[in-house]
Amino acid sequence: MRLKDKVTVITGAGSGIGEATAFLFAREGAKVVLTDINEETGKATLLKVKNKGGNAIFIQHDVTNEEGWKNVYNIVISKFDQVDVLVNNAGIAMQASVEDCTYEQWKRIHEVNLDGVFLGTKYGIVAMKANNRGSIINISSIEGNIAEPHLAAYNSSKGGVRQLSKSAALHCAKSNYGIRVNSVHPGYLHTPMHARFSEKQVRQIESLHPMGHLGEAIDVAYGILYLASDESKFITGTELIIDGGYTAQ
Repeated sequence: MRLKDKVTVITGAGSGIGEATAFLFAREGAKVVLTDINEETGKATLLKVKNKGGNAIFIQHDVTNEEGWKNVYNIVISKFDQVDVLVNNAGIAMQASVEDCTYEQWKRIHEVNLDGVFLGTKYGIVAMKANNRGSIINISSIEGNIAEPHLAAYNSSKGGVRQLSKSAALHCAKSNYGIRVNSVHPGYLHTPMHARFSEKQVRQIESLHPMGHLGEAIDVAYGILYLASDESKFITGTELIIDGGYTAQ
C-alpha cells in the first residue's frame, strides 16, 4: 500500500502507460482519478479498476483546454478534499521531419504534449500547495533526450516537457511548497502508440535495444509509482529513463 489514501490524477488513462499506472496506483491504495479525451476507453479502464476493487472515478478531459483543467481539480477537491499526485501522461505522436512537418501538425503536437503538461502542472501546483505536499510526474520520452530525424515536433515537445519539469521543480522547491516535480522518459514499448509499426519495424527497433526487446507499459508504471510514493521524497527536478539501455549507447 505504497500510495495508501493518496489522491492521484492520471491523464491519458484510457490506454497504454496511463492505464497500467491506474491499475498499479489502485492496487497500492490510491484514490485514482482517471481522465482521458476518449470517454469510451477511459470508462473501460475505470470499470476494470473498479472490478479489481479499486477506488476510482473518471472525468472526460481534453488536456489542451485550460477551463477543463480547472474543472478537473474542482471535481477532485470537492470529492476528495485534496490532490497528492498528478501524472501528466496524455500525449500524441506523429512522424515527420522538420522539412515535412506542417505548421498545423507542429502546433497540434505541442498543444497536447507540452501545453497540456504546462496547464496540468500549473494548476496542479495551485491545488497541491495548500497542503504543502505533492508529486507531479510528467511523462516525457527518450525522444526528449535524443533526437530522431523523423520526429521533429515530437522531439521538441518532449524536450520541452523535460525542461519545464526542471523549472517547475526549482520553483516549487525554492517556494517551500513541498511539491516535487520529475519527468519520466520511456523508450519503445508495446503500447497502442507503437501499434502502427509493422512486424519488421518492431524487430528492427528491438535490435537497437541492448536488452534485446521492447518494454511494457507496466515497466514504466513502476517507475511512476516510485516517484509518486514517499520513497522518493528527496527526488525533484530529475529525469527517470526507462528504456532497456537504448540511450546508454
